[in-house]
Amino acid sequence: MFLHYLLEYLDFKSCLIGFFVFLLLLDIFRNKNPSNYPPGPWPLPFVGNIFTGLDYKSINKLAEKYGDVFSLRWGSEKTVFISGHKMVKEALITHLDSFADRPVVPLFDNIYKGIGIALSNGYLWKNQRKFVITHLRNFGEGKKTLELSIQQESIFLCDAFKAEQGPFDPQFYLNNAVSNIISALVFGHRFEYHDENFLNILRLDTEAVFLAGLPKTQLYNVFPRLFNYLPGPHQKMFSNYAKIIEFLQVELKKHKEDWDPSNPRDYIDSYLLEVEKRKSDPQAGFNIDTLLVAMLDLFEAGTESSATTLRWGLLFMMKYPEIQKKVQAEIDKVIGQSRQASMADKPYMPYTEAVVHEIQRMGNIVPLGFPKRACKDTVLGGFFIPKGTTVTTNLSSVLNDKNEWETPDKFNPGHFLDDQGQFLKKDAFLPFSAGRRVCVGEQLALMELFLFFTSLLQCFTISPCPGDELCLEGQMGFTYSPKPYRMCVTSR
Repeated sequence: MFLHYLLEYLDFKSCLIGFFVFLLLLDIFRNKNPSNYPPGPWPLPFVGNIFTGLDYKSINKLAEKYGDVFSLRWGSEKTVFISGHKMVKEALITHLDSFADRPVVPLFDNIYKGIGIALSNGYLWKNQRKFVITHLRNFGEGKKTLELSIQQESIFLCDAFKAEQGPFDPQFYLNNAVSNIISALVFGHRFEYHDENFLNILRLDTEAVFLAGLPKTQLYNVFPRLFNYLPGPHQKMFSNYAKIIEFLQVELKKHKEDWDPSNPRDYIDSYLLEVEKRKSDPQAGFNIDTLLVAMLDLFEAGTESSATTLRWGLLFMMKYPEIQKKVQAEIDKVIGQSRQASMADKPYMPYTEAVVHEIQRMGNIVPLGFPKRACKDTVLGGFFIPKGTTVTTNLSSVLNDKNEWETPDKFNPGHFLDDQGQFLKKDAFLPFSAGRRVCVGEQLALMELFLFFTSLLQCFTISPCPGDELCLEGQMGFTYSPKPYRMCVTSR
């Protein structure tokens, strides 16, 4: 009897071992790399390189070991990382059409549904992108009205700073100010700095952006079906975005109630008109669902990037007061104190422009960009990248490439100045990425950064609070942002 049960136990154990070996072989077979595929650390069975850090510092270390083109695997999802100015430029410019698609990233697909502007593909993406570029040109970027809008908002921002009687954190003032520019373009109006409902939306957005970059949140991309039923930071992120979308739905409802197709006031009005015009072309995606996601795209991108860059800018000015004084001296010489800065001043302020560019380079707010997908089989750097592979360009490695920058680890406005002290464009300056997926709001962001930054240093001297230690080590969320800090301002 004992022998019978022992044989049964051994048979069951053997079956388990056999089944495990079968799954192991299946995993190896399914994830076998093609010939001449980019190298990388050996992946564990089933989970791949799940324990390998995906922050830009870890990616930089892996690039040093495996080269500028290497690969990782999370679960069954393979990703090729491209580092260094030479390789990133070859990928985004030389192979312009090879990496123009977006992959399906479950964490963001849960929110964006593959529509809108940033994460859509193909015919829908081309139409949505073309429409928003046309709108930005017609309602702001190509007109003096946008510059006037930023100048007016700069006054509100400076007034808010003046009202502070002691140390304060500038984050939500900056978020509000920058967000008001895109809000005027999309919603047709701005929000007061004391609007608690809007401040709550900004807080939800800031938190969601931070949560999106956490390793625990990123695990959702490996096991999305399982994590749908598990608690974690991904659930808080989804909840935040749901509340932001509710806020956008309220704005959309207001527009529908008093919409006049003969007089479009903003992006929403123009889009509603396009919905009517393009009913015979459903593949272009002009419908209410896509409009809501496009509004989220613009609100998110139009707030986070410029506001975070300005936060880095003020932090660097506190850290390097001698640079702040040189900027202020140029402001006093070119603009003075009797009028506001304008874009017409920019060619006459090479040092200020160099400082703004160096803030973007050192701020490094989107170190790994957003992933792309190979549209076709491609050979890059001698390695074969199959169609459908996720590709991530390491923008941080470009902004800190030792072959392109004299002192890559040091804040040095001289990187953007020639021997005569004139502004110098640099080929390796790619904070907005490049190629087909370059940021649609690049020119708007550059205008915001110059005008807001110049206005603040025209009005104030920024200094650290007594006893506070300045930390230039940022925190990684979906963007790389400064840790919360306080500052003091002295009117000039």
